[in-house]
Amino acid sequence: MEEIDTLETKAIDAAIQANWTQAIEFNSQILELDRKNVQALLRIAFSYLQTGNYEESKKYYHKALRLQPKSSVAHQYLEKLEILEQGKTKPQTKTAFDPHLFIESFGKTKMTSLTNLGQKQILAQLSIGQRMQLKIKKRRVEIRTESDEYVGTLADDISKRLILFIKAKSTYTAYIKEVSFTKVIIFIREDKKGRSVNHHISFPINLQKNIEQIGDTNQAPTAEHPEEPAAEEEDDNSLNDWEKMVAEQTEEKEEQLLDIQPEDLDDEDEE
Repeated sequence: MEEIDTLETKAIDAAIQANWTQAIEFNSQILELDRKNVQALLRIAFSYLQTGNYEESKKYYHKALRLQPKSSVAHQYLEKLEILEQGKTKPQTKTAFDPHLFIESFGKTKMTSLTNLGQKQILAQLSIGQRMQLKIKKRRVEIRTESDEYVGTLADDISKRLILFIKAKSTYTAYIKEVSFTKVIIFIREDKKGRSVNHHISFPINLQKNIEQIGDTNQAPTAEHPEEPAAEEEDDNSLNDWEKMVAEQTEEKEEQLLDIQPEDLDDEDEE
């Protein structure tokens, strides 16, 4: 058991560095010790997916399903693989993952779920840590890939606030934090604040707070209408894909937020 735990840690570290060859090797060693280790099967399948080896990826997802037929992780990724094969494309992956990418900063960062998600063909190609662009569309802010493919839309309250800030020359970057066919979570970070909104927080607890003042170049927060101090947003604990598992097993030693996802596995193990 101790040997498996050590190999698992090495496999996760390799995945964080996007070293998929090593990740496959370490997980294969786990399977030599425990042929029914479903999590190792899913990690190998995911690693093969990242390298574009769809056949091997499908093989290991099917092996996982034989052990856990209700695994939503395996079913979801098999559907993703089917879409990728039809389009003859590879998922847009990074050569290495920055473990500090999702560190939160009070008032300057925001994690939020998108609404009105785009086509599965587009969502299937997204990867954790992929940079997105914010595009104002009437009264909403759309999230699009850097090649202008539609991914989803920000909720009304955050859209309204960001439109005012962006029009005041504030700039933001956004990244995929979690992705599935039914849910996409975006991490937004303030890069630069416009002069006219310099006295206002980008992401207060209440996004409607003092919104009437935003854009007024001369009005700063007063005793009557103070700007609410920023506080830590509650992290959405929804788990939608295997990447969340890496975050959970490395969070204590790296104090980072990284999506890899074992919730479905945990639930199935109890069945």
